Amino acid sequence: MQPNKQISRRSFLKKTTGAAVGAISFPYIVSSSALGRDGNVAASNRITVGCIGVGPQGTGVMRNFLAQKDAQVVAVCDVKSNVRRAAQERVNKHYKNTGTYGTSTYGTSCAAYHDFRKLLGRDDIDTVLIATPDHWHVLVALAAVKAGKDVYLEKPMGLSLAQDQALRAAVHRHGRVFQFGTQQRSNRNFRFACELALNGRLGKLHTINVWSPGSAQGGSPEPVPVPEWLDYDMWLGPAPSTPYTKDRCSNKLWWFISDYALGFIAGWGVHPLDIALWGGGEKVACPVEIEGTGVWPTKGVCDTAMNWNVVCKYDSGVTMNFTGIPFPEKWRKRYGRTTGHGTAFEGTEGWVHVDRSGINAYPKKLLTTEFGPNEIHLHKSSNHVRNLLDCVKSRTDTLCPIDVAVQADIICHISDIAIRLEQKLKWDPKTERFVNNDAANRRLSRSMRSPWTL
Repeated sequence: MQPNKQISRRSFLKKTTGAAVGAISFPYIVSSSALGRDGNVAASNRITVGCIGVGPQGTGVMRNFLAQKDAQVVAVCDVKSNVRRAAQERVNKHYKNTGTYGTSTYGTSCAAYHDFRKLLGRDDIDTVLIATPDHWHVLVALAAVKAGKDVYLEKPMGLSLAQDQALRAAVHRHGRVFQFGTQQRSNRNFRFACELALNGRLGKLHTINVWSPGSAQGGSPEPVPVPEWLDYDMWLGPAPSTPYTKDRCSNKLWWFISDYALGFIAGWGVHPLDIALWGGGEKVACPVEIEGTGVWPTKGVCDTAMNWNVVCKYDSGVTMNFTGIPFPEKWRKRYGRTTGHGTAFEGTEGWVHVDRSGINAYPKKLLTTEFGPNEIHLHKSSNHVRNLLDCVKSRTDTLCPIDVAVQADIICHISDIAIRLEQKLKWDPKTERFVNNDAANRRLSRSMRSPWTL
């Protein structure tokens, strides 16, 4: 909760309570939940939340906010009327809201908006969850931080590095708390694997292997009428104007259309890449030589890489291999894992592999490692939303703040550029530019449809 907002609300309550007593002859009863009794949190101490983009992923994260007693979801926004209505009903049911100003756990019903700018215009909202399609991520987040909101942004970040850089600058300039949706950091196994690598328990780190699901192909190119529940022009926003086709705006397709996303090289790949950077530390913060190839769709409207094979060679001597599915069979045999994603750190004295199904290591005794007080201990979190709320109160960095988030997103961008150009590229992390390659650097930004701009 921002201190100035907390004070203004308390002042508001004092003023309006006096007015109410003078104007109304019958007793005014304040609920125990409003006072913070019965296990609830008083209104002046609750963090108010607006949710922008409430499809499957957005609703999933919103439910996490609903589970936090010191947070209150007060508004939802989506350009799909059926999705918007379902989210609003979910929030009202959770809080037992009845009517615009009816009785409820927290007092008022959840508002529903079609345009995110109206939600951001409310000065009583502290924090926003942004889980729109990828091409809207940065524009909405920029508007949010400029409006004084703290942000939970679903991954990946932008459609270009220029977008990422603009958001990073705005978050710092406006002093906002930012959490990136790479929730694997809030899991003990991922943190432990990174600590093994960072503390030298694997010996000298030399290789990081990363893999994730790839994009799909397909989708009919034939134009069809826009569904009545969809504001298609607003859904497109900064993306090129394109005739509507079946399922274009659904999770079946938009992930894999380059007007709206980089595909799963970023949409899924950023998860294991983020862990690779977390555990690689300074060894992967130096200049890198990158090259790779991709497998591309041959039919339909999808046009992002279905699979890829990217090799990053860092000046530190570490090599990072990044691929989609199928990943190399030798990795499957080595790590004993069959899941469609993972991050593996290899050193001169052992390795550790981690994914959402568990953790494995060689030698096995690595899994019982205990770290001393003078060794590296990474930031601990067991819940990504909870971590954000705690940092909103303390005004400290989250588990995945803006600078860290941009670094993970950068690997997605330069990987996509490398496989599209099929050239060996050199990336300078200090200048955030490719070295002596104008064609590659031109791909670090992209235009937007008017009137939308950075």
